[in-house]
Amino acid sequence: MQQNYQDAMAIMRKYRRPDLFVTFPGNPKWPEILNALESQQRPENRPDIVVRIFKMKLTELLDDILKINVFGEVIAYIYVIEFQKRGLPHAHILLNLDSCSKIRNKADIDNFL
Repeated sequence: MQQNYQDAMAIMRKYRRPDLFVTFPGNPKWPEILNALESQQRPENRPDIVVRIFKMKLTELLDDILKINVFGEVIAYIYVIEFQKRGLPHAHILLNLDSCSKIRNKADIDNFL
């Protein structure tokens, strides 16, 4: 864990403050989770299913951000997965964008919404 912290600080030293902070929450009502449960099961009783589907969706989101460049070209990123008190996972993602992709005004923000 200490090494991960040092890696994150090295990225921040090189690229400065991040351009975007993205929060990706897990949702126990995702159809993939509900379809994977047996008739009487609830998502809170099957954290293994919830976490697997969350990880799949997070990987899909990161692919969209990093490969498809939905926010522009990303030059550095850091993410962490945390668990809420109810046991649901969520991810915090910090993105550093290329100088051509940086958000400079309100119109740039509107392009993402």
